[in-house]
Amino acid sequence: MTKLISLDVGTKRIGVAIADPTVPIAQPLPTVSVDGSEVETITKIIKDQGASTVVVGYPRNQSGEATAQTGIAEAFAAKLKGTAEVVFQDESLTSVMAEDRLKAAGKPYQKADIDAIAATIILQDYLEVHYAANR
Repeated sequence: MTKLISLDVGTKRIGVAIADPTVPIAQPLPTVSVDGSEVETITKIIKDQGASTVVVGYPRNQSGEATAQTGIAEAFAAKLKGTAEVVFQDESLTSVMAEDRLKAAGKPYQKADIDAIAATIILQDYLEVHYAANR
């Protein structure tokens, strides 16, 4: 099996995480700035890491409905088609959970750290659903 990459797509930054399904523990990678070169940068990460699947966080509101951010995530995912298999994973409250984890660590953090940890949570959730049963 090859690696999986996950993305927490935002309008300023994209949180990125990676995991090898044989050791299903997601790890954060550096965030990617949304500056016009983000598709190229993410594509390079996918290639360099040997990832076969990209798990894109799928935003929804508290009622489970699509939001404006959902459209942004879908549009970004469409740009990655052909690079790797692209799948979606619910990202409900992942940014809140990520910030809670960082606060609990008691160290200073930035918004980019929240995005990276949110991507890690998205990927860990995906791994637990799709790979835990195979172990």
